[in-house]
Parts: sequence; C-alpha cells; structure tokens
Amino acid sequence: MTTHPQLAKWVEKMTNLCQPDSVRWCDGSQEEWDELTQLLVDKGTFIRLNPEKRPNSFLARSTPGDVARVEGRTYICTRRPVEAGPTNNWAESREMLELMHEKFTGCMQGRTMYVIPFCMGPPDSPLAKIGVQVTDSAYVVVNMRIMAHMGSAILKQLEEEKTGNAPKVRHGHGMFIPCAHTVGMPLTEGVEDVSWPSNDDKYICHFPESREIWSYGSGYGGNALLGKKCLALRIASVIAREHNWMAEHMLILGLESPEGEKTYVSAAFPSACGKTNLAMIVPPKEYADKGWKTTIVGDDIAWLWPHEDGSLHAINPETGYFGVAPGTSYDTNPIAMDSMKENCIFTNVALTDDGDVWWEGLTKEKPAHLIDWKGNDWTPECETPAAHPNARFTAPAEQCPTIDSDWQNPAGVPISAIVFGGRRPSTMPLVFQAFNWSHGVYLGATMGSEVTAAAIGLKAGVRRDPMAMLPFIGYNAGEYLHHWLDMRREIKHLPRMFHVNWFRLDEDGKFLWPGFGENMRVLEWIVNRCHGKIAGHETQIGWTPHYEDFNTDGLDDFTPERFETAMAFDPEEWKAELVSQSELYLNLYDHLPKELVFQKELLAARLT
Repeated sequence: MTTHPQLAKWVEKMTNLCQPDSVRWCDGSQEEWDELTQLLVDKGTFIRLNPEKRPNSFLARSTPGDVARVEGRTYICTRRPVEAGPTNNWAESREMLELMHEKFTGCMQGRTMYVIPFCMGPPDSPLAKIGVQVTDSAYVVVNMRIMAHMGSAILKQLEEEKTGNAPKVRHGHGMFIPCAHTVGMPLTEGVEDVSWPSNDDKYICHFPESREIWSYGSGYGGNALLGKKCLALRIASVIAREHNWMAEHMLILGLESPEGEKTYVSAAFPSACGKTNLAMIVPPKEYADKGWKTTIVGDDIAWLWPHEDGSLHAINPETGYFGVAPGTSYDTNPIAMDSMKENCIFTNVALTDDGDVWWEGLTKEKPAHLIDWKGNDWTPECETPAAHPNARFTAPAEQCPTIDSDWQNPAGVPISAIVFGGRRPSTMPLVFQAFNWSHGVYLGATMGSEVTAAAIGLKAGVRRDPMAMLPFIGYNAGEYLHHWLDMRREIKHLPRMFHVNWFRLDEDGKFLWPGFGENMRVLEWIVNRCHGKIAGHETQIGWTPHYEDFNTDGLDDFTPERFETAMAFDPEEWKAELVSQSELYLNLYDHLPKELVFQKELLAARLT
C-alpha cells in the first residue's frame, strides 16, 4: 500500500506482531468518515446525535477506568535515567521495547489494524512532522481526522519526499515517526467485544532516541491520539532542543487594534487557569465598538522557531480542538460553543432526551432528565455529575468563527509577547512584565497554581509547573530550562515576557478581577508595552501598569483602590514565595541552570 520502503517494512512488522484480521490504510476522506462513524454506531461505541440540533456529530462513552491521561503510566524511555530527569517516569529503552513487543504480540486478533498517515503542522511548513499511527480503534481514526492533517495526501507527500519528487522544505524530509497503539483487547476465541475496549494494564511510552511512540491499553484522548501530547510535545520537545526551536504547551492568539496593527501573543497556563477561554476571547462591547478584533491560531500547542526575519514565529501543529466540555458555555466561551455546532465528537458528556448533549455549566438550569456519561438515568437530584469532569469535545478548528487567516501559514505568525500565569489567590499581581528574557524564563520556570488537598488530592500549597510543561517535557526538565535560556541567542527580536493572574481574591474571598472578556484590558496593556507606546512602573518584581495607562472605562466597580489591591506587591508574601520555590529547585538541582539561581538571589536582594 506504499512505495516508501521503510514504512512498508514497519507496517509489515507491526502486522506480523499484532496479528490483525485485516489491515486498512486510512485515506482521510468523507466517505471513510461516514463508514467508520456508522461502524461505531452499529457497534455501540457512538450514539448519533439529533441531526437537526447537532449535524454529523456523535457521543461516545468510555469505561470508568479509561477517562483521562494516565501520567503514572507515561514513560520516557532512554538508556540512562538522567536523560529523562527527575520529573518524568523513566524506563530503560531496550527493556521497555521488549515489554512492548511482548504486550503487542497478538494484540489485534479479531480486529482491523488501521494505518493512519498524519502530519502535525501545515504540511509545507519547515517544522511539520509526519507520523504514521497503527491502531485497532476506529474511534482513534475519526478523532485523528479532526485533530491532524491525515490520510492519502500525507502518505503521498511522504512517498514523494522519499523518491526525491518533493522539494526539501520539511525538516525530517522523507522520514516519519512510527506510532503504535492498541486498546489491548484481542478478540480471541470466546472473547466478546465491548463498546469501549481497553485494558487495565496501560503503558504510554516515548522513545526520544529512536523517535517512536508505543501506547498500550487506553483508547482515550492523549493516550490514544498519539499526534497530540505524545508527538507534538514530548517527542517534539526533544527534536526542538536538538534543532534550536521550541515545542510548547501554549495558545497562540492574534490581537488587532483599531488602527489595523496585528500583534500575536503566545501564553502558557496550567490546567484550570482559563487557557482555552483566553485563546477564544471575545472583546467586550467597549473594545468591539472601537474596532478591536481577536483571532485564534491555536488553543493548546505552539511550535516556535527563530524566523529569518529575526523574530520568533509560531505554528499550531493541530487542526482541531480537544477541549474540556464541563464549564464551557455561551457565557464563558461562546467561540468554543460555535466551534462545536456540527461535525463534532463528544466523549463522556450527558445525552438529552431530544438527542443533544449536556454537561455541568452548559446551562444555568439543569435538565429534568438526562442519560449520564455512564449510560444511566440522571435527574438533578442525583449526587453524581451527569458528565465526567474530564469530558471532551473534538471539533475542527476550521469551524471556529475567529480562526486566524494565517493559522495554516507554513511560515507561522510572529510572536511579540509570551505570557505565563497561574491560579493564585494572593501574592501575584494581575499583570507585570519581566525585566528581560532571563527574568521571564525565571517567571515561567517557577509559575504554578495553589491547590487544596480536598479539591484535587494533592498536597496543599503551590504546585509548580514550569511553562505548564511539566507532564509534557520529553527529556530532563533542568535541561529544558537551559534550552529556554539558550534560545535568546537564536532570536534577534526577543518577545517581551509577562505574568498574569486572573484569580486574585479580595479580603472577602471574591475575585478582584472580572476576567473572561475583560482580560482584553490586560492584553491591551501587554500589546502597548510590546510596541513601546506606554511606560511601565518599575517594581522589585517587574514592570507594572500605571493606573492611567490601564483601560478601566466601563468597569464602574473597578475603582483605583481596587486596581491597587489587584496590583499589590507584598514583600513578605514574596519572601514566602521564594521559600516555596525551593522544592522545585532542589528537585532539579543537578541540572538547574545557575542563571535561574542567580535570578532568585537577585529577587531576594530586591526584597530586602
């Protein structure tokens, strides 16, 4: 089925190993989508939603044991543990590869092996990465069609690169990243299939040295859609370090001023900090009336590289959104809601009596009756949620009303600002700017969110998540921070770096800042700082806004006093912050850049 010799050999190897009943090469066509979605409906994996309310859309329900990424079963497999570092689960590469061959032996008996050629990033971009995933899950195939460039066109490109009939544009010309996936439930004699096959024994394994991915036992999300976190972050971060670019867990947002000046911002936030809402921000009426516009390039992953024009450029390697449904509504994120009107896959949300979907936070009033994500009757009196907290929607990015005209530009978009932020009820001001690149890397490396043990089952305090990348760095996290510092030598026009905190509380425990669309006001200040249009106020922690330079028109409740509270800087709280950072510094000590140690000491000196 392919003229690419290495690919043909690998597929033959996987076929012999997995022993499927048949092999199907996926072409990414509408006909294939129609056939596979109907197959999934017939099997009971999919429920076809009401075509009048949600055209060409489906609901899937997973098993309760397969509902999210399994970080504890996610491995970076190298020859030495130091290459994976202290924040990753390490496995010796040869031993894990032997185990994977053992697990995959006969794993697809009674099933079809689907071969999915796919490309992360615009196919003609220099950073584009082609992968080929084999899987025994039709659910994975239809989700991958939304999330990546997929099918016969990508296979043809790979073949033409190999034969020399395609121009050498893509780094990795003629090469592909092999991605092996199975749900781990062969249909051997006497075994009956189920609507959501999976295995309690799960492995998500990355081999940075050989550039391959093996995933066993899970059919859910990033465990099974191997182009997403596995390739686009863990493997890509290793490639990026070797070739002087960056694979980051960042949104890419376009901001156009009334004068027509376009500014692109990338931003990194840990989970539950409003990342998707910011990526799809709608300017409030005061801004829209003046002519401000927002566009989205990407909501989750950014690949950034030094462009020949001297600035840092970024592409979004994905073509879809795999977003968390609960909490998403027309009040919180109307752009996301409009993006999922049709051609969408919903997983682990509730089903309404008229054949639509529902989840907590979608409407103010709960429906009188639903079928919950486990398939049971549900009423508002039920103590359990109707949708799983990690329920998802998979929606094509091209359906987004604010998609940027350059979102598929192979040259990417120029980044003027990099923003970091976390959920902090105190200490961190609403917004401040780093003094320079090194200081900005320090802010990103030490950012985090406060958690309570009751809420998430984690130790109370600040959970540090460097650049929101801690679960996704494909190598030693200390070396990753070195790479961030080294990148400044590659970029002539460095982006400005900022820290934001939408979640600061007043003395009554209420949010000081309204957030959501009003975050445009913070973004406007960031844009004006990038273009040198306003002065900043120098403090011990960075540059902060002057009240008169921060647009509060229309925010009647946001008085100068409230602004000062939101921007307050308490030296004693920051001294406690320095102590809190020590756990991260000790964990990474052997490989932590000394420059970040010096940044911490400089801040300590400024606080005295």
